[in-house]
Amino acid sequence: MIISTKGRYALRIMLDLANHSGEKVKLKEIAFRQEISEKYMEQIIAVLNKAGYVRSTRAAQGGYQLVKEPKEYAVGMILRLTEGSLAPVECLSGNALPCEREGKCAAVELYRRIYDAVNGVIDSTTLQDLLDIEQEKTKRE
Repeated sequence: MIISTKGRYALRIMLDLANHSGEKVKLKEIAFRQEISEKYMEQIIAVLNKAGYVRSTRAAQGGYQLVKEPKEYAVGMILRLTEGSLAPVECLSGNALPCEREGKCAAVELYRRIYDAVNGVIDSTTLQDLLDIEQEKTKRE
């Protein structure tokens, strides 16, 4: 499984907003701090906004902010929104056609364990957890 640029950038945008929780942050500021093209960010933030993860406010003092607290956003929510299925193989994705080999396929059990492990990690890790990790890493510098 490879997480695309879109998924990685969505996570970085949400983490940046979490770092400025309660503030309205301009897209240009996030783009600068995260070194992401503002054009590409517009596409990603539109997806986050439509899903209700962020709120946009127009006007001179406008910007974007998280709708909820950082601890209420699981990383899995953000990645699934931007990536779709995170299944390591097609037969485990939600929209897969029935597989005639599944009953005798030993490998599918391995793939299911991988999938369960990934889901376990991303669903139990929140933006707040990532903020805490980031703060710990910056203390060491």
